[in-house]
Amino acid sequence: MMKADHSKAPILSTSGRTLIASSIVARLPLAMFSIALLVHAQQLTGSFAVAGAVSGAYAIAGAVSAPVLGRLVDRIGQTSTLVSGVLVALAATAGMATPPLGACMRTLLPAIAGDPARLPALFAFESTALEVTFVLGPPLALGLGAVWSTGAALASAGVLMLVATLAFAAQPSSRAWRPDQSAPRRRGGSLGSPAILILALIELGCGAVFGATEVGITAAAKALGSTAAAGPVLGIWGLGSLLGGIVATRLGGGARRSGGLIVLLTALAVAHGALILATGSVLAIGAVILIAGATIAPTAATIYAMVDRFAPAGTVTEAFSWALTAAYTGEALGAAAGGGLVQRACAGAAFAFVGAAGAVTVLVAVLGRGRLDGAPGRDGAPGRDSAPGLDGARAEPFSSASAQPCAHTA
Repeated sequence: MMKADHSKAPILSTSGRTLIASSIVARLPLAMFSIALLVHAQQLTGSFAVAGAVSGAYAIAGAVSAPVLGRLVDRIGQTSTLVSGVLVALAATAGMATPPLGACMRTLLPAIAGDPARLPALFAFESTALEVTFVLGPPLALGLGAVWSTGAALASAGVLMLVATLAFAAQPSSRAWRPDQSAPRRRGGSLGSPAILILALIELGCGAVFGATEVGITAAAKALGSTAAAGPVLGIWGLGSLLGGIVATRLGGGARRSGGLIVLLTALAVAHGALILATGSVLAIGAVILIAGATIAPTAATIYAMVDRFAPAGTVTEAFSWALTAAYTGEALGAAAGGGLVQRACAGAAFAFVGAAGAVTVLVAVLGRGRLDGAPGRDGAPGRDSAPGLDGARAEPFSSASAQPCAHTA
C-alpha cells in the first residue's frame, strides 16, 4: 500500500500564516528587552556584574510567571489570558506579566498544520521564523538606545508587545482554541511526566549557555573598543539560527529520538564554547557565532516537538510554559554567572562557563535518553506517520490529542 506523499503538502494552512506572523511580531520585544536591560544597567552602573543580575532578574520574573499563565491558558483559554497578561504588564513588572505567547503559539501548531504528518517540520518552521526576532531585536534595541536612549528602547519594546499581543489574541485560531475539559487533572500537572521534566532540565542548560553568551559577547565587544558591534554580532547569532532552521525545516524537522537530540546539543555546546578562542577580534566572534547559531533552531524544534509529544492531556500549554520557564531560569543563571566572571576576569571566562554549561546539558540528555525514547505521554493512542527528521528516524506516534485539529478547537 503506497503512503501519501507529504513532501508536497503545504506545511501550514492559510489562516496559520497570519497567526504565526502576529506571534513573531509580538515576541520581537522579548529579543529587545534582554539586551536593552543589560546595556542600560551597565551604562548606569558601569558594572557587568550588576547588569547581569538585572538581566537575570527579568528572566527569573518571566520564569516564575510562565507556568502559572500556561496552566491558566489550559483552563480558561488563550484570549482572556493573553489580553489579561498585556493589561497586567502595563501595571506590574514586565517580566512577571509577560504573556505566554510562545507557549500559546506552539499549542496551536497541531491545529493549523496543513498536514498533521508534517507537524515536526512545522515546529522547525516556527523556531526558524522566531529567529527573525533575534536577528532584528538586538540591533533594533541597541540602535534605539544609541539614537534615542536605552530607556526609550525599553519603552518602545513594551508598546510593541502590547499592540502585537492584542493582534495575536484577535486571530480566529487563538480565539477558537478551547481547553480539553475532558482530560483528567493529574497531580503535578505536566511535570508529572518524567520526559517533560528532563526536557525542562535540558532547556535550563541551554538557557544558561545563551545567557552567558550574550553577556560574553557584549563584554568582548566593549573590551575591543566596539560596544556598538554587540548588536550586529548578536544579530548574526540569530541569522545563524535562522539558516540552521531553514535546513531543519527542509529536512522534515528536528531530530526524532534522543540520539539525534544529543548530537544537536553536543554541537551547540562545542560551537558556543569555541567563542573562547575568538575574543581577540569582532570578525572572529562573528564567524564563530554564526556557526554556533546554526545549532539553535534545530535543537529548539526537536525539544518543542518532544514537549508536544510527552505533555499529559490537558497540560500542553503548561508543558510549553515549563520549558520556557526553565530556559528563562537558565538564562538568568547564565547572565548572572557570566556577568560576575566578566567583572572578575574577562569575556573569555564567560565563554568557559558556556562550554561547561553545554557539557552538563549533554550529560542530562544522555542520562534521560530512555525516557525521551518512550511512548507518548498523553493518551498513548496510535498516531500518524511522519517524515524522517535530521537523524533519519521517524517520530514515535503523536497522540491523537496532538495530531487532530479538532481536539483543541471549538
